Order: sequence, then structure tokens, then C-alpha cells
Amino acid sequence: MISLKDYTSYDATGLADLVARRQVKPEELLEAALAALSKVNPKINAVLQTLPERAHGELRSGPPNGPFAGVPFLIKELVLHAKGVRCDAGSKLAQGIVPETDTELMARFRRAGLVLAGTTQTPEFGYNPTTETVAFGPVHNPWNLNHSAGGSSGGSGAAVAAGIVPMAHGNDGGGSIRIPASCNGLVGLKPTRDRIPTGPDYADPLCGLAIEFALTRTVRDAAALLDAVAGPDVGAPSLCVAPPRPYRMEVGAPTGRMRIAWTAMAPSGEKVHPECEKAVHQTVKLLEEMGHEAIEDRPPLDWELFLKNIHPIWIAFNALSVDAAAQATGRKPGPDNLEAVTLACVEEARGLCATDLLVAIAYQNTVSREVGAWFENYDALITPTIARPPAPLGELNQNRKGMKPFEWTQQVFGYCPFTPLFNTTGQPAISLPLHWSADGLPVGVQIAGRFGDESGLIRLASQLEEARPWASKRPPNHAAS
Repeated sequence: MISLKDYTSYDATGLADLVARRQVKPEELLEAALAALSKVNPKINAVLQTLPERAHGELRSGPPNGPFAGVPFLIKELVLHAKGVRCDAGSKLAQGIVPETDTELMARFRRAGLVLAGTTQTPEFGYNPTTETVAFGPVHNPWNLNHSAGGSSGGSGAAVAAGIVPMAHGNDGGGSIRIPASCNGLVGLKPTRDRIPTGPDYADPLCGLAIEFALTRTVRDAAALLDAVAGPDVGAPSLCVAPPRPYRMEVGAPTGRMRIAWTAMAPSGEKVHPECEKAVHQTVKLLEEMGHEAIEDRPPLDWELFLKNIHPIWIAFNALSVDAAAQATGRKPGPDNLEAVTLACVEEARGLCATDLLVAIAYQNTVSREVGAWFENYDALITPTIARPPAPLGELNQNRKGMKPFEWTQQVFGYCPFTPLFNTTGQPAISLPLHWSADGLPVGVQIAGRFGDESGLIRLASQLEEARPWASKRPPNHAAS
């Protein structure tokens, strides 16, 4: 039987290699994951459901011979779903919904050989950069239990950081993979729009702002998983140009001398925490030592106009999600089953008209064109991932009575002003755990690349990983502690 110390010392690629060489059985990895979960989840509250019988049943049938055959995996309870597995979307309204089918991405995770061991928490319908629900309670950061694990993929982020699984599903409509990556000391890649399938339920969730993927501990896991699940599904309305070669081949590949822009100034104009500024400055210095050209610059963006135009998209999607949950459960939406801010957003969304949404979508196109032109001068952009280290629990309160919806939008994106631009433009962006604050909290650095250029992003990220390795760092609340 593999020990928790050994189990947590490998990334997903390493565990899959052990299985392939028959040094460990998939059943042993599943038991290790369940043991890790039992040990740390009572402290961090990241995992909602465990599926031991289902997972063992799948293993008895034999996992597919994919690149991650036998590796335990968790999925976030939002957008993606698995056949017969409850998907509550962080809400009392949605509690008990059991999908009858796998989404396409879930089917691809299975074909990659990943073994579904459970599900993770999300804030109510995903509109919060922390994961603290009325329905299920807060997710605690493994580095400091009094702080946020981020959102909206906070349950997945905390579970990976605590050693329950080596990687877990997440999705990202405004930073929801990158924010918890920053908060938990992980790698969080948001691929290019339409790189990952979202069918059959969605074409482009959140009017194209949202994309599915995962949180990982290493760049090579992110690259190999992208190889395993990327590409359009049948009937997809659009597609992203395929890479010239597998992404895993970019890990450790030469980058050449890159022209890299950087900024530690938030587009919102708000003050960025000194630890986040320090993370960027140290990364820029390292890049220059590697031979890259680093230039202080940032894309053009009118922050207030930007918020004004993503706000109707977010609240309209909230309303769509609430209506779908109400139809599925037969419950009437109201203050007994929705958090106060969610309900306020839905009520405001009822007053929108079609042209309000079309104007917002048209603005996203304008921003994409302007930022795309700006990126013609650079290979990548370095920023903080979020504007501060992980917030104390309770600060970003989605159940705060009397908060107006636009006030909530300002608070959400004021916390993470660097991430949502690349949901609008659709460009790939990755958060890397390159810094820890003086009091031991992770601080991520974001790298954004040109549209469709995950290859260049992975080359640069793996170069930084080699220079400043992080995979051996462990939070105090960890399965192997």
C-alpha cells in the first residue's frame, strides 16, 4: 500500500507512471486519496461528496488506457457534471440535482484514465472569488485556515493543495481557476476560448467569458491534461486552431529570447498589496536574468466601462442558472434558498432587455480587438494574479443583505482586477506560485499569452518552474503532515 507521504510526493504524471510500470495499483491510489480526504477535509471543507463505491466499480471494469490511467480526480460542482453524481452548484436551490449524462469534458476526463473520487465546493452559481456558501459552509485555505481558498474553484484548489488529489477540475469565467491557484500555491491554466469542449449543455458559457479546465501542482500536468482533453466536440459552434505539436513537448523546450511586458498596477486604479508587487518584481528580475527583455507596460482598459459591460453578462447568467435549477428541482427561487446577493442579481437581471446584453457582448469584441493589437508588440504579459494575498474568511460575503448587484461586481473584480480581461479577450493565461508572503500565504503571478498560444505560455511557465521550483512546498494542513 502506498503511503500518504509517497502518494502526495508525486504529481499526476508521476502517479500515472507508477501505475504504468505496475509499481502501484490504481486501487491503492484511490485508497490513498480517500485516506487523505478523511484526514484533511474535516479541516478545509473542500470536498462535498466522496464516491468510493462508484470509483472502485469503475476500476474493477478497468480504467481506460489514457495518459492518467488510475489517477484519482475531483470535479467542481458547476457547469461540468458526471452521470448520476449530484451537482448542487453551491446553492440550496440546486441541492439534489443529479444529471443523467456526462458532459463531453467529463467523458474526456474518464477517457484520460482519471478516476472520479468525489466533488468539490463552489460558491453559489460561481459568482464569487471566494468559496463560502450558506448551503455548505466555507472552504478553508490549507496554508491558513482563517483565510479564503479563492473561488470559484476554491474547493478544487484547496483539495489539490492539501494533497487529496494531484489535480482537480475547475472552470474560469473571471479568474476562477487562476484565483484559487494563487490562493493555494498551485498552477492554474485558463486555456484559450473554445480550446476545451463545453458541450452538450453550453456553446460558450457566460457569453464566451468562461472556459473549463483544471488546477494542477505542476506545469507538465497542465500540459499533458490539455493534450488529453482539448479540441472541439461534435456540433461545437466554433473551434480553436490546434497546436503544432503536443503541449507536453513544450515543457522544458527552449523559449528563445522573449519580449515580455509587465505591470504591477491594477487596471482598477486600486492599490496592489506590496507582496503582490514584490512577486511581480522578483519574477521580472528572474526573467531578465534568463535573457528575456522585460518592459513595463499594460494593455489599454477603461475599468469602469469594462465593469459596466461585464456586469449584465454575469447577472444574466446568474438568472439563467437559477431558472434552470428551479425547473430541475421544482423549487421557487427566494430568500430561503438563495444567498442575498445572488437573489438581488437575479432580480436586476429580470429588468434587462436583449439590447442590453448585445451591447455588452459588442463591447467585449471592442476590448478583444484593442488588446489583441497591443499584444502584437509582446510575447507575454506578467501581472499579479490577484491584488492581494488570500482574504480573511467572511470578507467577500455573497449573503450580505442590502448589497446592490453592481456594488457586488465592483467588489468581486476589485479583489481580482488582473484576471477578467483575459476572459473577455479569450487569451490563455496561467497563474504560477512564484511567491509566498512574509506570513506564509501563497501569492501567484499571472502570465497571459497571445490568443491561441498556450504553447509559448507553457514553455515560459516551465522555464520559471525549473528556476523557482514549488511542487515540494506543503501547507500546514496537508495529507502528509
